[in-house]
Amino acid sequence: MIYRITHTTSYQYSAPASLSQNELFLSPRNTQSQELLSSQLYIEPKPQYLQERKDYFGNTAHVFMVQHPHNELAITMRNLVKTSNPVTPKANTTMAWEHVAQRLAEHKNPLDLDAHQFIFASPLVPLLSASHSYAAPSFLPGTPLLIGAIDLIRRIFTEFTYDKLASNVETTVELALMNKKGVCQDFALVAISCLRTLGLAARYVSGYLETIPPPGKEKLIGADASHAWISIFLPDFGWVDLDPTNNLFANETYITVAWGRDYGDVSPVKGVVMGGGTHTLSVTVDVSAQS
Repeated sequence: MIYRITHTTSYQYSAPASLSQNELFLSPRNTQSQELLSSQLYIEPKPQYLQERKDYFGNTAHVFMVQHPHNELAITMRNLVKTSNPVTPKANTTMAWEHVAQRLAEHKNPLDLDAHQFIFASPLVPLLSASHSYAAPSFLPGTPLLIGAIDLIRRIFTEFTYDKLASNVETTVELALMNKKGVCQDFALVAISCLRTLGLAARYVSGYLETIPPPGKEKLIGADASHAWISIFLPDFGWVDLDPTNNLFANETYITVAWGRDYGDVSPVKGVVMGGGTHTLSVTVDVSAQS
C-alpha cells in the first residue's frame, strides 16, 4: 500500500510569543515492511533555525526555533509511505517466555543486548506489582511468548474502555490500570509495563492508521490522530508489533513513525515557548491510500 499522510499541529497564542523551540518526531522510519518515499516539512512562521538529526533509537527528529514575535505557529508534515505486511512467526512456535527473559538477562549476542535496554523501567513506564499481577494470567509457566502477548493485548482490548475524556498526557500507568480506561497511549504503556515486569523487552511505537478504511472495512480506533502500539522482542527473530487498542498485529495499514522506551521519547511535537499568554492547540491527521 502507498499512503499519503498529512499531520498539522497549530498553536494560537493570546499574546505574542517571543521564542518557540520544538522537537518533532513526524517523519516515518524505513523498516523491513515500510519505505518512506518522500517527506516535506512546513513551518509558519519560518524558523531561524531548523536541523534534522537521528536520535539514539534511529528515529528522525527535526529541531527548530522561531526567534521573533509570533501570535501563531503552524507545523505541517506531509509524508508518502509504501507499506507491506510484516512477517510474523507462528505464535505457538515461539520460545517460552521464561526462556526469552533468561536470554535477555544474559544478552550474549548483539541483538539480545540491543533489546535488553527495553526490559527496564522508564520515565513513563514503572514496573508495578499491579502490572505483574495483571500480566500473570497470560504468562503461565511454559507459555510461548507470542501466545502470551496475544492474550495480554486481547485482555486489554476486552477489559479496558477507550475513553478520550478519561485520560490526558499526564495519566499514569498506575491510574490507567486501576480505572481500565484511556486511549491508545495508555493501553500501550500498560502493556509495556506488564511485559517488562516479566523481564521481557517491549518498546513504545508511535505512528498512524488509515483514516478512512476501504468499503466494508471497519474504521480502527485511533485512526483520527497519532496512534500508538507496542513492539515485543523475540530472540532469533526480531521485533513483532501488536496493537492493544484494536487487538491486532500491526499490518500494512500501520505506518510507523518512531519508537522508544515510552511516549516521552517519541512525542510528535514537544518544546518550550516564551511569552504567548494562553494558547489553544489544534491537531489534524489525514492518512489516505493512494491508487
